[in-house]
Amino acid sequence: MKRDFLKIADLDREEIFKIFDTTKYFKKLRKEKKITENLKNLKIGLLFSKPSTRTRISFEVAIYELGGFPIYLQSHETQLSRGESIKDTARVISRYIDGIIIRTYSQKELEEFAKYSDIPVINALTDLYHPVQILCDFYTIYEKKGKLENLKITYIGDGNNVCNSLIEGCDLLGIEIRVVCPEEYMPDEGVIKNLKNKNILKISSKPGDYIEDADIIYTDTWVSMGDEKERDKRLKIFRKYQVNRDLLKKAKKNFLFMHCLPAHRGEEVEDEIMDGPNSIVIDQAENRLHCQKSLLAFIFKDR
Repeated sequence: MKRDFLKIADLDREEIFKIFDTTKYFKKLRKEKKITENLKNLKIGLLFSKPSTRTRISFEVAIYELGGFPIYLQSHETQLSRGESIKDTARVISRYIDGIIIRTYSQKELEEFAKYSDIPVINALTDLYHPVQILCDFYTIYEKKGKLENLKITYIGDGNNVCNSLIEGCDLLGIEIRVVCPEEYMPDEGVIKNLKNKNILKISSKPGDYIEDADIIYTDTWVSMGDEKERDKRLKIFRKYQVNRDLLKKAKKNFLFMHCLPAHRGEEVEDEIMDGPNSIVIDQAENRLHCQKSLLAFIFKDR
């Protein structure tokens, strides 16, 4: 039976920690310039409708270093752009390759593709979720803190796909998550409604809330791909949610600052914070490669 990864909740807590153990192993192997053959002779497609730097490169390198063959497809170069149905595309592609990683605008379209696909489907970002990013972020926190228990994460900014996956992951792992967003840009109501433990989540629209005891402070761009038409409106609303020295003056000395990148310096975060001693954003980006290797090895372990 194929295994899809469309959202964080497609894994359980035990599986996540198994992936973390393997991530550490793959990271060590890479430093030793060794490769494995977990995906030997497997062809893995990357079907992208949105631009990408970290996601594309990290997945392509991960597939190659696991012995597989990555095939990059831009959706506008496929027949999907000319009206071919998702159903037909999924069924045909399933006959050609062994798995597919999709980066697109619509979670519903991703789920439709997975429904008709005979091969594993991995969500590399949609409008609703960004599970591979958050899985790798939790590994980075685990690597830095040595634990996930009893930690508090404060997310500041747009209640977007990154925020939604962060909330869902915290629910799964038992981490307290506090979200500070403008009233107009709160996290998805369906994500909140489906939480198993609603006590893990606190929400505020007041900048400065939940800073003093935060172990991790996380932000993301205010204008996600697809939101460019309302850029001016968003910049005006979000201005007071910038992560800067003034906002963090009461933060713990050892807090970790996270950003999934790309960052718009001078908008959601100041350079001083991005490049400061508490920032682990580059470690986050590096761990996309190692953790996604582990995810791929997990997904295709029974190939």
